Amino acid sequence: MYWSLLDLPLRQVIYTNSWALYLGGTPEQINKIAKKHGFHILGKIFPDGNYYHMEQRGVAKQSLQAHYLHNLRLKMDPKVLWFAQQSGRSRNRRHSFTVPTDPFFNQQWYLVHNVVAAWARGYTGKGVVVSILDDGLETRANYCIFYDMNDNDPNPETQYSLTRPRRHGTRCAGVVAAVANNGVCGVGVAHQAKIGGVRMLDGQVTDLIEAMSLNLNQKHIDIYSASWGPEDLGRNLEGPNTLAKEAFIRGISNGRGGLGSIYVWASGNGGASFDNCNCDGYTNSIYTVSVGSTTEKGTLPFYSEPCSAILTTTYSGGSFQHHRIVTTDLHQSCTSDHTGTSASAPLAAGIIALALEANPRLTWRDVQHLVVRASRLADLRTHDWRTNGVGRPVSHYYGYGLLDAGRLVDLASKWKKVKPQKKCTIDLITRSFELRMKLTLRWNVTACHGTRNWIRSLEHIQARLTLTYSRRGDLSITLISPKKTISNLLTTRPYEKTSAGFSDWAFMSTHCWDEDPSGYWVLQIENNGDSNNRGFLLKFQLELHGTAEHMIGRRMERAVVQQCAVRNSDGGCEGSCLMSCPPHYYVSNGNSTRSYQRCLPCHRNCLTCFGKQDTNCLDCPPYSTLDSRRSTCSSPVYPWDHKGKITNGMDRTAAVLGILIGGPLVILFVMWAIAWMVSRSFLPRGAARNQVDISTSHSNDESRDVEMVVFSITESQAENSESTSTFTNIPNTSRET
Repeated sequence: MYWSLLDLPLRQVIYTNSWALYLGGTPEQINKIAKKHGFHILGKIFPDGNYYHMEQRGVAKQSLQAHYLHNLRLKMDPKVLWFAQQSGRSRNRRHSFTVPTDPFFNQQWYLVHNVVAAWARGYTGKGVVVSILDDGLETRANYCIFYDMNDNDPNPETQYSLTRPRRHGTRCAGVVAAVANNGVCGVGVAHQAKIGGVRMLDGQVTDLIEAMSLNLNQKHIDIYSASWGPEDLGRNLEGPNTLAKEAFIRGISNGRGGLGSIYVWASGNGGASFDNCNCDGYTNSIYTVSVGSTTEKGTLPFYSEPCSAILTTTYSGGSFQHHRIVTTDLHQSCTSDHTGTSASAPLAAGIIALALEANPRLTWRDVQHLVVRASRLADLRTHDWRTNGVGRPVSHYYGYGLLDAGRLVDLASKWKKVKPQKKCTIDLITRSFELRMKLTLRWNVTACHGTRNWIRSLEHIQARLTLTYSRRGDLSITLISPKKTISNLLTTRPYEKTSAGFSDWAFMSTHCWDEDPSGYWVLQIENNGDSNNRGFLLKFQLELHGTAEHMIGRRMERAVVQQCAVRNSDGGCEGSCLMSCPPHYYVSNGNSTRSYQRCLPCHRNCLTCFGKQDTNCLDCPPYSTLDSRRSTCSSPVYPWDHKGKITNGMDRTAAVLGILIGGPLVILFVMWAIAWMVSRSFLPRGAARNQVDISTSHSNDESRDVEMVVFSITESQAENSESTSTFTNIPNTSRET
């Protein structure tokens, strides 16, 4: 019988002929085990580990049931320490519907607001490698590391199709590193970075494929950008499985020579389905930088979903009247309709690439500390801005605000490595608690004081909960820190009707960053649905991640001394001493006996300068004008800025001609209008009166009809509201991504 994936129910599991096994022993012993069970060895999953990727070629590539016999034989074999038949997992590209516009650089408004400042300092991503984990991409000259996990070959070229174009990865790659000054499309945020591609979404996505993608060439790839995740339908609870979890840990431990791989993740597009990204185990991982979206006007896009795990925000598109993101497209074309958090994540990845160029020695935790500090409130509008315990504004939609590239590279160039990460785990309940309408629990926590895991400054908080409940979607969960910072760990999800509860699910919050965790913590679990809902809280484990350093009291270095003197052809650093100051810095009159030059920052208005004042400018940033007599720079005026216009002689000539030609026409029109009004005043009075009476009568009839309809609807709604729940009339629709 012929069947396809489209014929299956929404949550049907598809099993593959691929297995992951954990085995000990020599290569000869591994081969014997594989031969015994009829497996073909495809290789190690992690180069330095004991996980193996094996294929059973006598089994169908797609099946609705796990293979009972093979799994039973593996379970009975004492030499097989762990195994898992790989199953397909739903991973959706996080983009939203868009309307195309003309692709020109002067439409890249999002670069001007917070990226051009970093370019003006000389940072363009040189020497940094970014990998796009997606559905493949069209290869170009600046691409360097590829792999196709779906076909297990080194060619990630996208598969062209008229019915299902695989353009998502190519678009995300263009946001990061579209080549500058080549006469095509726009320019990427880090346009001198190297870009890599992993084709892993264009087929069955298994735990094994995710793990291998997250660890591909971890010694060479600096940043992994992912704009996908579980379906944003407001009813899923899913995250990385066994191998992908280990891949994240290996990435932050071994990637970039031990500094840690940087994982940038789109927060999700489930806003229309009332989704919450704390139900997405990729976005709420402590190892990922979760990125939200805002429009050019600083408003919330319709697809934005909230959660306490979002760390920062970048620009994207919104509804039809908002501008979107310009990027590359299939067949060497260009598009300006890229939007959703799919556009925000690569934009953040490109900005972080600029920071890694400014300071290649940043660890994965350093990057997150800098992102918190370089994000700003700006003009982002939402109802839930709060100030946390260390005075930083934070939101469940925007995290710490809009990521400022100029500020990020400045901070990165001065940043000292944060002290080692500490983890304090506390089991807070020893018995079960019944859940009805509202449960509030309070504990005094010492944050492991007096032990080697003592935390003075928080980074991430994880609340691991196990509970049962008759309707999971009716629950909301709130955690309040000792500094009174409120983290909404879970909001009500009206489309989630399951009674599955939560089993050791880790809700994560970044809202208490740098706070002292010692003191009273409060957990609130509330039922926002039917009063007959029941359940039990069985486990609550609080995991605090942070450092013993007093981070809020840390002072930044004033001088930049660790810069590259010489770069090789690949953008790598061949020298450690600063032979000349980069843009936006000047040579101070410090100790001339030092082996390096001491550079201090210019005023923010200057590109190059001879002092720190705004009257010490030597050159100006793009779109600013230098007053050589006063040594000052004017405020920038951009060609696409609607608040101001650049005029020249031709514009003035056109204005004069318009007045000379249009003036007489305006006078003639006014005279004609006056004559028409005079002629109307001589109409017979009776006709005029009848016309007014008919119009008035018709208007009153319409008014009565409208009032009756409104009253009827209101009365009906009042009757229905007594017998229906809050979410009865919410349409069960979902947004395609």
